[in-house]
Amino acid sequence: MHVLIVDDEAEVARVLAESVSSEGHTVTVAYRGEQALAVLDHVRPDVVFLDAVMPEMSGMEVLRQIRRRDAELPVMLISGRADAEILEEARRLGVTDIIGKPSGLRYPATRPSPRASPGTRPRHRRPGRGPGRAGGPQPGSAPPPRSGC
Repeated sequence: MHVLIVDDEAEVARVLAESVSSEGHTVTVAYRGEQALAVLDHVRPDVVFLDAVMPEMSGMEVLRQIRRRDAELPVMLISGRADAEILEEARRLGVTDIIGKPSGLRYPATRPSPRASPGTRPRHRRPGRGPGRAGGPQPGSAPPPRSGC
């Protein structure tokens, strides 16, 4: 499975990328909305993990652009400080699921949460591992731009 992670916080992106790649999935990281859309011009990932609140191009604008290109692409919204209005807009735009930040990062969509009741099925199925699926962030994943302080 190929996963695109879009988050302006380098540490969050790193932790999520390590978690997903440790499950045998290929990961591409984008630190800005524009960078994510450029990746999507060339690659169709199996799922996108998208930060709801980012500078420059917001997560909601990225989600709108994704939906214009591909209405069926699964998008997991990562939300740490998004307000109810943003979350409602995300649902209206067809976000697949919403993951809290940072606690939700401990159990990404590739794993069922241990809080699930016994006998319940996880919302997301973990695909089988296959050849050529292992790896961390793709070469060319640029670090986030540094702000001038």
